[in-house]
Amino acid sequence: MPDDTSRITVRGHKAYHLMSCATWCEYMVIDANYVLKGDPAIDAAHGSFISCGFSTGFGAAWKEAMVEQGFSVAVFGLGAVGLGAISAAKLMGATNIIGIDINEKKREKGEAFRMIDFVNPDKLSDKPLSQQVKELSGEMGVDYSIECTRVPSLLNEAMESTKVGVGKTVVVGAGAESVQLSYATILYVRTLKGSVFGGIKPISDLPFIAHKCHTKEIPVDELLTHEILLEDISKAFELMIHPDCVKVLLKM
Repeated sequence: MPDDTSRITVRGHKAYHLMSCATWCEYMVIDANYVLKGDPAIDAAHGSFISCGFSTGFGAAWKEAMVEQGFSVAVFGLGAVGLGAISAAKLMGATNIIGIDINEKKREKGEAFRMIDFVNPDKLSDKPLSQQVKELSGEMGVDYSIECTRVPSLLNEAMESTKVGVGKTVVVGAGAESVQLSYATILYVRTLKGSVFGGIKPISDLPFIAHKCHTKEIPVDELLTHEILLEDISKAFELMIHPDCVKVLLKM
């Protein structure tokens, strides 16, 4: 079926949405492949947390990077997406997981998801960020990097943080339309891969993630940082840019 989303209108006005997702609408017409019946045993709040964001990062490490046991991973950006990537990397058996974020308070969140080391770029000396990551991973770099910040300049740093010849970078953050890549970084046989929803297939993969949350193998409770009532929804947008915010729960 052709993608005709640009022609969707409501009472003569164009309806805007992203990647087949349309929320805060009274009515929606969506593909059945995007609909999954929730397990009643799963906390409804947790279900909302893993429907996007967290699962995108989780899938980036699980499905796209396909992290191998005993390997090393660097995750750039420790919001819900980055924490998902850390969680999957740990479940896949990564032995060295490095989290990178300019918010020092994200160190605690990363450690809750079993991150090993933390780098705050704002506290670095004159060393490139990629060099700092290499020093924490035996000088050669990590096997995988997951870029979750959507900051264009960090894509080169993420790639440069990986090992020459075998390093693999998965970019998750949706940011600028164009990014200038370092030719030398690509030349040394590193791999760059894009990702949408972490390569997750909702019907077959989300139940696996939900089960891991239900059995506490994934500390999904740590994602919840704020709760507000639906009538105060405008505050949610303010909270989303707050440095302490990971996930906001709207109570209806």
